[in-house]
Amino acid sequence: MRIVLLGAPGSGKGTQGEKLAAHYDIPKLSTGDVLRDAVRQQSPLGLEAKAAMDAGLLVEDRIVIGIVRDALSDPRLAGGFILDGFPRNVAQAQILDELLAAQRLPPIDKVLHLDVDAAELHRRLIDRGLAEGRSDDDHDTIMRRIQVYQRDTAPLLDYYGAQSKLFTMPGVGHVLTIFNQLCAELDARKHDIQSVMHETRRFAPSEAFVVAAAVDAERLQALHRHAAEDHVGFWAAQARTHLTWQRMFDHALDDSRAPHYQWFSGGLINASYNCLDRHLDTRGEQVAITFETDDAQVIRYTYAELHRQVCQLGNALRSLGIGKGDRVVLYLPMGPQAVIAMQACARIGAVHSAVFGGFSADSLKDRIEDAGARLVITADAAPRGGKRVDLKGAVDKALSNGGCASVERVLVYQRMDGCPMHPQRDLRWQDLVPSQPTHCEPEWVDAGHPLFLLYTSGSTGKPKGVQHSTGGYLLGATVTMQWVFDLKPGDVFWCTADVGWITGHSYVAYGPLANGIEQVMFEGVPTYPDGERFWRMIAAHKVSIFYTAPTAIRALMRLGDELPARHDLSSLRLLGTVGEPINPEAWLWYHRVIGGGRCPIVDTWWQTETGAMMIAPVPGAMPIKPGSCTRPLPGICIDIVDEDGVPVTQIGRGGLLVVTKPWPSMLSTIWGNDARYAETYFGRFGNSVYVAGDGAQRDEDGDVWILGRIDDVLNVSGHRLGTMEVESALAAHPRVAEAAVVGRPHDIKGEAILAFVVVRGEREHAIASGLQRELCGWVAEQLGAIARPDEVRLVDGLPKTRSGKIMRRLLRSIGAGQHLTQDTSTLENPAILDQLRG
Repeated sequence: MRIVLLGAPGSGKGTQGEKLAAHYDIPKLSTGDVLRDAVRQQSPLGLEAKAAMDAGLLVEDRIVIGIVRDALSDPRLAGGFILDGFPRNVAQAQILDELLAAQRLPPIDKVLHLDVDAAELHRRLIDRGLAEGRSDDDHDTIMRRIQVYQRDTAPLLDYYGAQSKLFTMPGVGHVLTIFNQLCAELDARKHDIQSVMHETRRFAPSEAFVVAAAVDAERLQALHRHAAEDHVGFWAAQARTHLTWQRMFDHALDDSRAPHYQWFSGGLINASYNCLDRHLDTRGEQVAITFETDDAQVIRYTYAELHRQVCQLGNALRSLGIGKGDRVVLYLPMGPQAVIAMQACARIGAVHSAVFGGFSADSLKDRIEDAGARLVITADAAPRGGKRVDLKGAVDKALSNGGCASVERVLVYQRMDGCPMHPQRDLRWQDLVPSQPTHCEPEWVDAGHPLFLLYTSGSTGKPKGVQHSTGGYLLGATVTMQWVFDLKPGDVFWCTADVGWITGHSYVAYGPLANGIEQVMFEGVPTYPDGERFWRMIAAHKVSIFYTAPTAIRALMRLGDELPARHDLSSLRLLGTVGEPINPEAWLWYHRVIGGGRCPIVDTWWQTETGAMMIAPVPGAMPIKPGSCTRPLPGICIDIVDEDGVPVTQIGRGGLLVVTKPWPSMLSTIWGNDARYAETYFGRFGNSVYVAGDGAQRDEDGDVWILGRIDDVLNVSGHRLGTMEVESALAAHPRVAEAAVVGRPHDIKGEAILAFVVVRGEREHAIASGLQRELCGWVAEQLGAIARPDEVRLVDGLPKTRSGKIMRRLLRSIGAGQHLTQDTSTLENPAILDQLRG
């Protein structure tokens, strides 16, 4: 809470300020007190101020500003303050904004103006003079003081009023009554998510990058202008330009059954044709996928070879009776066969549902049964980090005991040493597929035909099958790659995500191929056989665009700068992050060490449900801030609203992130449950407003900052804080490698802040040195006392799935002392649970 008090002499603002400071437990900073302290301490500025006052002169603005600047460096002000006596005019207000930014403090939240008419002020000042024995006070002098204040303050009130920060109330009546009115207005704001992080550093792309950019500022503005003038027409134009249709669509958008929107109805399209066939004449011999195995073997697939294998698998599936609309579950390693399987399903109109290879047999069974899959495609096992991960065994377990009755066949790709086969049910890929014809006629489907189902966790614990349609989804994946990754001929793209997640669908299996570029795939982990694996691969394959998760960045940052420094990373020209907000400290390391200070970083926000990137920088058209995903992409209409759906207009104030107009790559429904789809995503503010489930804020430049999931918001003593900001503050400490923050029940505060921290160096030494206590103080200094963790647990690692995603629900259960009911089979290191329990 940062409040400026404005009021003429005699308005009582000093008294009100003291009471507000006591109520919110924040310091009160009075210009008069600060000046007196500076004089008493005989600082250089204090001596200048004393000389001016002794001479009967006004203290110069320069001196006042310097003293206020010094006062704002006090770490006790990080959690908020009341500022009385400054600023006095618009110029000082602008300087105050700069001073706060220089100290990395958030901007002023509220300006409280006590409005007392001139006659009342005159009476109060006369009474004050009499009480102080100054019965000869000159009435004209008093009136001039009041008039000067009113003259100087009028533009200042306009300045803060334009920022929606001004709150004016009559400064008359009983002091306690006024105070209660002020507090009631301020307390009403506690329903908003409060952002206590303020990042002002900006990184502009180099002139060379801008000159060569596929989308520069002028083109980006044109795209936004077209979308703003004709939202549906804009997307129709993109679909005509970037996709190949057998029959052009009749209607770009049918919203008659909102929120069940239909994009490009009447159009016939095939996703596999768009990803492969249309490139064969011009790019047939170009490498499509460079695959590096766990043991560093390299296999390359040209577009022609990939097309041949997709056609053969498509014909094999047809030979098994699989056709348009049938569901096929994929439980495969991270490799080309997963992409081939997805493309083959798309080619024949079957609906694929990829399940991450780290999920347990029970999780796999739930997804097979919900989808009603007729076929499962799997592998015997997957090599990962030098270990054998059994896949076929999990499939056998899922299908045992009468489960998954819809499954007729299991197709097994032999990746390693083989596995037991069920003679009536199982078929070997290597026996069935290579003998198939190399031409497979694509099944042209309506644009709204389901392309895939991807199951994501539901709040009830039952996974929900997010269904994406063919035409709209493919358009989103195609154009966002062009805009955000600044694609050029010769680029080598590497997205490290597993195909079992949405990122692996959009920016491995579909987006890169639809754009005809070369990409790298990798089946291992970044720390095997050592922590140089990613950097060695970037150098070897001349990767130019690298897209990975903040979790991976923080884990590799922990290993130091020396490992990436051993490798030539000069091929990189663009970096990206996905999956969660990235803290500024990790962003800066990524930019400096991996990007060499020259590569823009695109921090992207999107979801399984959105299908493609929604908020992200267009790197050749704008400066970028560490930790901000910047602006929505063309044709994406977002807002930030409070719990009643009213737009949050105050800069830096958090709210709920919503999308206010439909977009092509959005989910079309939840498989088999239209009602759950409507209730989950559109049940709060009406059929036209998609509720993302994330908190967000805008800064003074209009850039968007994601504050984390709404269910990851902490409610501490009535203050709603985003966990991401506390995690970022912890990660900025030089001894912290990574952190995760959750809330746990607290009898007095509602929720207490519990932080799990992975340290650099020896955990035992950190515990012995009292690092937990130091980190609590560090967060309070960085963000304010309200964000101070109640407990810090130092651990060797955080609970993550094998894809690198932190299991936050599990941490919340641990923090609350609950019995764990979550599926922990996907944990990379199950032994970490005892440390987490503390």
